[in-house]
Amino acid sequence: MDGADACSERFMLVGPDRVFYAGLLGRPRRRTLGSFILFASMEGRLCLTVSGQPSRWVEAAVLPAYAEHTIESEHPHAIGILIEPETVDAAALAQLQAETLATDEARLASRIRDAYATLRATPLKHEMTTEAFDRVALGAPLARRRIDPRIARVVAMLHARPGDALTASDCAEAVNLSVSRFLHLFKQETGFAFRAVRAWKRARHLLNYANATINMAHLALDIGYPDSTHFSHSIRRFYGLQPRAIFSGSRRLEIFRNGPAEA
Repeated sequence: MDGADACSERFMLVGPDRVFYAGLLGRPRRRTLGSFILFASMEGRLCLTVSGQPSRWVEAAVLPAYAEHTIESEHPHAIGILIEPETVDAAALAQLQAETLATDEARLASRIRDAYATLRATPLKHEMTTEAFDRVALGAPLARRRIDPRIARVVAMLHARPGDALTASDCAEAVNLSVSRFLHLFKQETGFAFRAVRAWKRARHLLNYANATINMAHLALDIGYPDSTHFSHSIRRFYGLQPRAIFSGSRRLEIFRNGPAEA
């Protein structure tokens, strides 16, 4: 949808390192996104429940990757900024989290809504670089994480080939490491276990098709799930919604893709 209306009220900008979502929230159950996320209500407040903590009403919040939570909204729409954690310097990501947690909630919500307004009016969203995205959404570019080239190659494989059944053994062989050494190095360099990242990258790939008219059984196979049951369970675990609910809520959502083409 690269030629879509730049001023669409509901839109999602999807890149290899970042996602900006402005659209329907739905009624997700517990979800566990594999991205670092900042989110805000479009209007009113959000009811946020983080695993192990009491529920609270917020205008905006920040959560680390893989934090289990539920979220509801007084208004049908919400805004989310997703950051792939392995693409950002660990210290820079920790600083971003500390700064946003220390920011007055109303002020943080205002910043996120301002970013939404700016991106909504931005033509050629699909041509934005990660650095340009960060300037609009976060105020400044985030320092990129320097990781071992072998692990960087595997992360690129997981992103570019989510439909392939890449095992730890396959990836270890591709970078000339033993499986045990590969698994240890992967977690050391990215901060997360290989299986968790592989599962998230596959589920994340669904975002590219969220507004498409497509046979979901075929989509499940195309993006690497062995069958519709596995597809449904995985998507619900990450997003808190069944695939059909995601597609139903995204019918009027414009999707803009930037960076390298998705596989």
